Amino acid sequence: MIALPELAARAAIWLTEPGPEADRVLSTRVRLARNLRGAVFVGRASDDELARTQRAVSEAAQQTPLLAGGGALDVGQLSVLDRQLLLERRLISHDLTADSRSRGLVFSGDEKTSIMINEEDHLRIQALEGGLQLEATYARAVALDSALGERLEYAWTPEFGFLTACPTNVGTGMRASVLLHLPALVLSQQIKKILAGITQVGLTVRGFYGEGTEVVGNFFQISNQITLGEEEADTLNKLARVVRQILDWEQRAQERLRRDAGLQLEDKCSRALGVLRQARLLSSQEMIALLSAVRLSHSLGLRNAPSLAVLNGLLVRGQPAHVQRSSGREMTSEERNEARAKLVREAVG
Repeated sequence: MIALPELAARAAIWLTEPGPEADRVLSTRVRLARNLRGAVFVGRASDDELARTQRAVSEAAQQTPLLAGGGALDVGQLSVLDRQLLLERRLISHDLTADSRSRGLVFSGDEKTSIMINEEDHLRIQALEGGLQLEATYARAVALDSALGERLEYAWTPEFGFLTACPTNVGTGMRASVLLHLPALVLSQQIKKILAGITQVGLTVRGFYGEGTEVVGNFFQISNQITLGEEEADTLNKLARVVRQILDWEQRAQERLRRDAGLQLEDKCSRALGVLRQARLLSSQEMIALLSAVRLSHSLGLRNAPSLAVLNGLLVRGQPAHVQRSSGREMTSEERNEARAKLVREAVG
């Protein structure tokens, strides 16, 4: 079993194994919403009903080999700081950080597969991969879904498919998302037009941590909106096509910027790396912005930049809860900024 201090001290494995298109795609995620047949939905359930659901799902999950070597946590019993740490690692959602009722998390040793228990639905099955890997990520989520389905009976009807608390998830219950890094489209002021077009084809754009979060560091999460009446394969194919198109636009924007303002662009990337190597105080927002600029160095083929694995790891380990957990105590904002700067200096120096 992995303890929380151990999690805080390491980068998520899926982040340190950058996949295809790693310089412009941070991660791919697939979530499947499932509910138990005959059990009251989370929003209407009593504390006793939620506790029964948590026990049933947790027992089934811990018998599944796909989740071996990880951890099983009663999220409701964790401190606010530790819930935030799990959010920063993308293991739980904002909803699970707020409610202290019977909520659980079971995750694999590599953190690539996990289950949130009693979030909006009884189960939120999640798979994560580094880079652009929609098919592999979906296959991982389906494997876990099938394994759990042998031990649990899902709420499903021939007419509607999987029944979920939110009508927008009814049907496949699948949300697939890709976290993109698009600095050139932001710098060239094309991003608003492109994002507006994305919403017109049934996709949505979210921030760094998904629904309800802001865009920081030029990272944009693109995901599907439609689950009813659309096959999983069609959803994945459409998302893949749109993402490939966006990556093509980003590549062209990078080429134009390098042609028209190459020295200024190289200077921006080099200055960002210099600040990361020398700063004594760094806020999390400033850190992400600087890491974004250094990450652009990889796309531009510039030398001397830290590896993508190092940059990816800092995006998580430099977040507030991780900094405090690694230090073994809660900190003021300035103390966090000082500790974060030290962490970054040691990693990129």
